[in-house]
Amino acid sequence: MPHHPVIAIDGPAASGKSSVAKALARRLGVVFVNTGAMYRAVTWLAVRNGVNVHDEAAVLALWLAATVEYGVADHQSTLRVNGEDLTPHLGSAEVNANVSAIAALPAVREELVARQRDYALSRPLVMEGRDIGTVVFPDTPYKFYIDASLEVRSRRRAAQGLHDDLATRDRLDASRAASPLRIADGAEVIDSSELSIEGVVDAIVERLAHRGYAPTFIRP
Repeated sequence: MPHHPVIAIDGPAASGKSSVAKALARRLGVVFVNTGAMYRAVTWLAVRNGVNVHDEAAVLALWLAATVEYGVADHQSTLRVNGEDLTPHLGSAEVNANVSAIAALPAVREELVARQRDYALSRPLVMEGRDIGTVVFPDTPYKFYIDASLEVRSRRRAAQGLHDDLATRDRLDASRAASPLRIADGAEVIDSSELSIEGVVDAIVERLAHRGYAPTFIRP
C-alpha cells in the first residue's frame, strides 16, 4: 500500500541511531518510531512469563495473546502491553541478554514488521532499527546507516551503566537467518564515532535536501 515518506535509520547497538533518529524526527517535525523497543517488549514479556526465548511458536503465541496498543504521543511511537508502559523495563539486564535471540525469530519479526509498516499509512516517519532499509521499507529513497567503532560504542554503553557484550550482539545480529543486520542498498553510511548527535543530524538533513526530501518539513 502507498505510504508517507519514511527515513530509515539502521545500525548496530550503541551506534547512536536511536538518539539521532529521535533528534532528526524532532528537527523535521515528523514521528519517530523506535522498532528496537518493540523487540525489547516481546523479550520482556517472554522473560517475565518464563517462556523459552528460542521457542518461536511459544513466544509468538504469548505476544499475540497479549493486549498490545501501538500508538503515538508527542511525535513518538508508544507501546503498551496489557495496559502497562514497559519503558522502565526495556533496558534491563535480562532484556539485553535475550533480545538478540527474540529478534532472530522469523515469525516474531514478521508480526512486528507488519505493525511497523502500519505507522507509515497515516504519517511521515523517521524509523530506526536494524532492518528498516533492508526489509521494512526497502523502497524508501531515504536510507541511512549509522555506525561507530566497537570501542566507542562500548564506552557509550558503559556510560549508560550497561555492560552487554556488543561484539557478541553484533555477531548475532549480522549472522541471523531472519533479516540480518547489513547496510541497505543505496544507504548512506555515517560514522558517528567523532560526531555529536546534532552533528549527525546536520549531516543527514544536508543529504536529505540533496535527495529532495520534503524541504518544507525541515526546521532549524
